[in-house]
Amino acid sequence: MAEHSEISDSKDESFVEKIAEKFHGDDSSSSSSSSDSDSEKKSTSSPSSRKSKIFRMFGREKPVHKVFGGGKPADIFLWRNKKVSAGVLVGATAIWVLFELLEYHLLTLVCHILILSLAILFLWSNVTKFIKKSPPRIPEVHLPEEPFLQVVSALTIEINRALAVLRDIAAGRDLKKFLGIIVGLWVLSILGGCCNTLTLFYIAFVLLHTLPVLYEKYEDQVDSFVEKAMIEIKKQYAKFDEKVLSKIPRGPLKDKKRA
Repeated sequence: MAEHSEISDSKDESFVEKIAEKFHGDDSSSSSSSSDSDSEKKSTSSPSSRKSKIFRMFGREKPVHKVFGGGKPADIFLWRNKKVSAGVLVGATAIWVLFELLEYHLLTLVCHILILSLAILFLWSNVTKFIKKSPPRIPEVHLPEEPFLQVVSALTIEINRALAVLRDIAAGRDLKKFLGIIVGLWVLSILGGCCNTLTLFYIAFVLLHTLPVLYEKYEDQVDSFVEKAMIEIKKQYAKFDEKVLSKIPRGPLKDKKRA
């Protein structure tokens, strides 16, 4: 009987030890899982902090789609709907061919289109009375005001920004912007001598339809290249400033600011 009680006691002790080991194992696994989750959180948070430090062209913080307004114009420029974007580009190309290559005039083209369309509809409406068929259904066209107001407001904001920049440059406050604007206007004057205004607008339109979507596709590579180029430009500008610009006598406005 004593041996039997000892055996049962040893069995109970081993059972209790197994339960304790099981609980300790669960605690250690939970602590290891929590430490793993903490390490995963750190690893997941570190790329986001790295992404926030990545150089972006023009110092932008929003995606390319948001920079273009995030609406239908952005979808067209970034080829979200390929059929619509291709149709707009083909339409612009047809207009350029008509006015530039075929030397058509805008007023003549509009009048010819209206004459042709009105003549076809008028004859069709009268012929259907004799052949006893239903007349053509001419839809009522109403242009919404909201898209036009959005375009006008966006243009107003950009024009006001450009006027503010020109005012600062004319006041002699920013030499970098002054040099950039002078070079840009000089390049535009050269392009204007090579081709007319319509061709310039068409080239700009084609670039708007190609460059943003290519930049969005190869964003990291382009930003990395631009970052290196900007560092090199800043180095060259610092040398130019030290050798040339610093020797130019400063105006009274900058002297007052420094005082």
